[in-house]
Amino acid sequence: MKTNTFSAIAIAAVCTLGSLKSQGQSAQLWLTKPDKSALFAPQLPLLNFSKLSNANTTITVNDQISYQSIDGFGYALTGGSAMHIIRMSKDSRAALLKELFATDGNNIGVSYIRLSIGASDLNERVFSYNDIPEGQQDLKLAKFDLAEDKTDVIPVMKEILAINPKIKILGSPWSPPAWMKTSYDARGGMLKPEYYEVYANYLVKYVQEMKKQGITIDAITVQNEPLHPGNNPSLLMVAPDQATFIKKNLGPAFKRAGLHTKIIIYDHNADRPDYPISILDDPEARKYIDGSGFHLYGGTIDALTDVHNAHPDKSIYFTEQMVVDRPNDRGISIASPVKRLIIGATRNWSRNVLEWNLAADPQNKPFTDRGGCPTCQGAVTIDKNSFSRNLAYYSVAHASKFVRPGSLRIASNETESLSNVAFKTPDGKHVLIVVNTGKESADFNISYNGQQVATTLDKGTAGTYVW
Repeated sequence: MKTNTFSAIAIAAVCTLGSLKSQGQSAQLWLTKPDKSALFAPQLPLLNFSKLSNANTTITVNDQISYQSIDGFGYALTGGSAMHIIRMSKDSRAALLKELFATDGNNIGVSYIRLSIGASDLNERVFSYNDIPEGQQDLKLAKFDLAEDKTDVIPVMKEILAINPKIKILGSPWSPPAWMKTSYDARGGMLKPEYYEVYANYLVKYVQEMKKQGITIDAITVQNEPLHPGNNPSLLMVAPDQATFIKKNLGPAFKRAGLHTKIIIYDHNADRPDYPISILDDPEARKYIDGSGFHLYGGTIDALTDVHNAHPDKSIYFTEQMVVDRPNDRGISIASPVKRLIIGATRNWSRNVLEWNLAADPQNKPFTDRGGCPTCQGAVTIDKNSFSRNLAYYSVAHASKFVRPGSLRIASNETESLSNVAFKTPDGKHVLIVVNTGKESADFNISYNGQQVATTLDKGTAGTYVW
């Protein structure tokens, strides 16, 4: 199994940071360079704040201005991801999960996970929790069964929860059971209105049955990519139908069952902010809704702010984008996903960032036929009992290790080539994530509370500064 080469440096750096904080404000830099000479690696010496006078560009961090609270950063634990993880030896699996979900040493502290409710397109095969022969129906859900997830997703989640019992979990359905749809097919089609109520109960039952397994579902989205019925599995659910389903069926069903699981709408691309806005404009639907979820395969990330501005009392979530290494690239394009997602989504009010997906094998398997994704690289590539780390791993690590749940996004100014976002953590630390998107190395200052540190980022480099 591959291991990080900087673990000893990481431990030394953290210890040094702790000992020097009492002597004066010092910042620790964690760096990823595009030539892979540093891969989320802690840098020494520490950077000491002082009074500086130079002509460098300055990023000023101001914790007197705050924005949204942060729920966490992480990945989708697809059925395929869980399948590879559960097949590892006990010791190899434990080492991988510790590195991903613990926060000490060289571990990256993933704090948010997305599960598929039933199969996603990254399962070996399509299934729901209530599959029955065509022509039959099960209105009382007597045959509901989590059996498919009990072989991989549930046991992996239990091991994750043993490491981080407070991890937030989002569930997203790709399709209702086929017998509830306009055509008996997991791919495409629409939910028949006569089955709205039973499908709402199906989602209630999912939350309840997962709870019996010791897995608390913090939130669900109503439908993954409701405007993309070509995936396998998938469902077409237009905005008026989603609004009706929530206000007439899903919201009341959650309320009757006493569930505190949040309901998140949309869960699709940033090119259609009108979809969630139109649902939130419905007063009967909006009372059941916590917020809106977004992907970024279309549109621009600032659409999240458009939805926030239309309904500032509702939360914004970033629920999916595939992040992959470029084919035949010996380096790592770290600047792009960190700027686009980690910085872009949080600067546009998102409480989380989830990338797609946690794990795959060297051939990016498994994926379903007739619409599955053959190019969806995992954050880690698992090959039997060994694993390697990919672009998605490092891009999430730049936020997940230090921007812990409950952190607040705080004010920082962006410059032309130094995209950045700042946070204050629950234990009083400050975290600044910066990407140099310019064409040359950049010397700049970080200013906080009237003092500065001078620092440098090579072009295409991502840095996380902690003090």
